[in-house]
Amino acid sequence: MAGTFKNIRIKVFQSLPLIILFYISFKGSAVVDFNLFSINISYILVYYWVLRKPDILGYGYIFLAGIIIDVVFGFPLGVNALSLLIVASVAAYIRVVTVRITLLNDWISFIPALLIANFIFFISLYFTDFPIDYLYLFKNSAFTFIFYPFLWIFFSLISKLIEL
Repeated sequence: MAGTFKNIRIKVFQSLPLIILFYISFKGSAVVDFNLFSINISYILVYYWVLRKPDILGYGYIFLAGIIIDVVFGFPLGVNALSLLIVASVAAYIRVVTVRITLLNDWISFIPALLIANFIFFISLYFTDFPIDYLYLFKNSAFTFIFYPFLWIFFSLISKLIEL
């Protein structure tokens, strides 16, 4: 009985990142927008879980969440999906070449993922003649980078709950 409860708890905590990803995708809150700044939580979520536990968050789920975000926000279909897959691919590469797991290593390696994903996002919107707010994209990238450590700590706690 105790083993069954532990297995159920582990399955619930393992599916928590996937539940969070689809919740923020359907809710339309992939970008948490405050008055002065915004944070792209989906980038951080995908980067952390593909980097640390790639079996929990698959590429198909990431692509589907990106398509849902495109539909909810009204972007051309596939723009966010492509950006999220770029973040996931950079995280997969960093996972292969990383020796030690530290917050500083993850935070510094998040910079190229963020830059490449936002560049692809910008180019995709530019070629589809979608209106682009450059200052909003810059502020979103900067504050997403700044808030990465806070969400890294939160996701690390979830990761420890999975391992218990």
